[in-house]
Amino acid sequence: MIKRQKNKFFQKKENRGKKHSQQHKEKHFLRIEGTIELTRSGSAFLIPENRTEYPEDIFISPKNTANALNGDKVTIHASPKGNGRRMEGEVVEITERKKTEFVGTLQMSQSFGFLVADDPRMHVDIFIPQDKYAGAANGQKVLAKMTGWEKWKKNPTGEIIEVLGNPGENDTEIHSILAEFGLPYSFPQHLEREADKIPTQITAQEISKRRDFREVTTFTIDPLDAKDFDDAISFTILKNGNFEIGVHIADVTHYVRPNSEIEEEAQKRATSVYLVDRVVPMLPEILSNNVCSLRPREEKLCFSAVFEMNHQGRIIEKWFGKTVINSDRRFTYEEAQKIIDTEEGDFAKEILILNSLAKILRKERIKKGAISFNKVEVKFNLDEKANPVGVFFKKQEDSHKLIEEFMLLANRSVAELCGKNDRKNISGKEKAGGGAPFVYRVHDIPNEEKIGVFSQFIKKFGYKLTTTNRKNISRELNEVLDSVKGKAEENMIETLAVRTMMKAIYTTKNIGHYGLAFDYYTHFTSPIRRYPDMMVHRLLENHLNNVSAKGEGLEDLCKQSSKMEKLAEEAERASVKYKQVQFMQDRVGEEFEGMISGVTEWGLFVELVENKCEGMIRLRDMKDDFYVFDEENYRVVGKRRGKILQLGAKVRVMVKRADLVKKQLDFEMV
Repeated sequence: MIKRQKNKFFQKKENRGKKHSQQHKEKHFLRIEGTIELTRSGSAFLIPENRTEYPEDIFISPKNTANALNGDKVTIHASPKGNGRRMEGEVVEITERKKTEFVGTLQMSQSFGFLVADDPRMHVDIFIPQDKYAGAANGQKVLAKMTGWEKWKKNPTGEIIEVLGNPGENDTEIHSILAEFGLPYSFPQHLEREADKIPTQITAQEISKRRDFREVTTFTIDPLDAKDFDDAISFTILKNGNFEIGVHIADVTHYVRPNSEIEEEAQKRATSVYLVDRVVPMLPEILSNNVCSLRPREEKLCFSAVFEMNHQGRIIEKWFGKTVINSDRRFTYEEAQKIIDTEEGDFAKEILILNSLAKILRKERIKKGAISFNKVEVKFNLDEKANPVGVFFKKQEDSHKLIEEFMLLANRSVAELCGKNDRKNISGKEKAGGGAPFVYRVHDIPNEEKIGVFSQFIKKFGYKLTTTNRKNISRELNEVLDSVKGKAEENMIETLAVRTMMKAIYTTKNIGHYGLAFDYYTHFTSPIRRYPDMMVHRLLENHLNNVSAKGEGLEDLCKQSSKMEKLAEEAERASVKYKQVQFMQDRVGEEFEGMISGVTEWGLFVELVENKCEGMIRLRDMKDDFYVFDEENYRVVGKRRGKILQLGAKVRVMVKRADLVKKQLDFEMV
């Protein structure tokens, strides 16, 4: 294509005009920085960085998004519209790309190709020159890197960096999900070899440095399909009648040393990723499933929190330190629950006492303001080829709560031990002494506006939440969550309540944990699958040995861990969605009862009562009326007949389409 040259005179005149226009903009427009969020229609919103000055999102029309992509950090010029209309903006600079790698399908023509991205908010295709195919075939799923985007071109240019496989195949789609979120699905071979070289033999010299629990009754309780066992519990009745309960955690940092390649990889990954059909571990398998895993009848090195408790659940003494254990038994949650229900089985006495103590600890937490979420998890029965052949719902039972309470106790106690030595307490006031850096798991007080919106919504179902005093929210929220148990709207209200809460994060700045009602809280109990727990192990060891620790780089590692945790959660949800679509493939044309679980400008999300699979009814497909989106009231309203379809409404739908490649279920209103 020949680019036509403009007359030089007009070029100069045009440039003068542009300069004048730019000066005009600088003079009369607001310059605002933030993150851009694109919608499927191509329009966008700027989420301003300075929320104090610009509390509302700023609309950007499709023609004014420039070359910005969803999640990019940008600068816009904005001007408030008159007559009460909203502020609008125009992207003038892209300061940071959120991502430059995209998963999609390669579509070839005779001399070039395009990557059509899976993400519906990626509104342009990426041009791929023929010499950048990397061996991919037409129609295959690939990972492409965007290498450039000249302002005057409609499409960015890129190259294929990985061929993922054929669309619709399980491994291809799962690898696509991981690649979409920038998550790995295997370890480099040199790291596997590095892990194989780690000395794993437990020497008599090492045991002599540790408190020996090998003869003490010890067991693990984990999910049926678990392969990495982070934690074990030991139980002894003391001579004074009290109980000694040990929470023993895999001593990962004994094997993974600072500045090693395995350590650096763990920092990058920050978490294991739990998808429907697999786990992508943070550490190489020899460590996560073998050396560090607290497998039964094997001597293992641990870092432990040991508590002396009386019959009323009061803690008399605490001890923290390095230990060696030998677990007597591996229980699944189902096996432990059967013992709790029947009061019979291996270690029944120990499990029943631990269960009664856990109930006391839980009751005390709730009394102090902890929020009791009990959301139903959707799980799939998979065949040998990872195809979903059934759906079941996982609820927290007493066996889960038993383990949860003792892990919470250990996490809180470690945070108190190290955190109360910190210079600042949770109110920010200076404290005497201490000052050692530490890693906290914090959870802020809910946003008042979000609580207000949630309160208005649940009124439609007959529930009340007073929002005048944020300190009382947890008590009232627990009452609502208790009231919805067993009702059709339970899962939806639980989901909305979780979304109303702030996101828990890792940081060196302690503000307490609102959801758990703890002034001090950290993550200590899962170092096989979470990097922050490894940091906490090292900081606790320094504290116990009176070694002053440097805080340099800790906050950056906390931010990395929070970021990777969020990506892992999004990938997990995407894998669940994929399996839902796969499960419903053979049920196209069938009718189901459902509930409206989400309302957007382009359609209604509906969750099926029978299996909790979620799909969409597109507004454009609803022919009985023209529906208008009412964002404030979570509903759509028919313009002609006034029919209202709102969040929580029961509907009957037919499965119209199950698109595996797009991971979309489409429903039709019956």
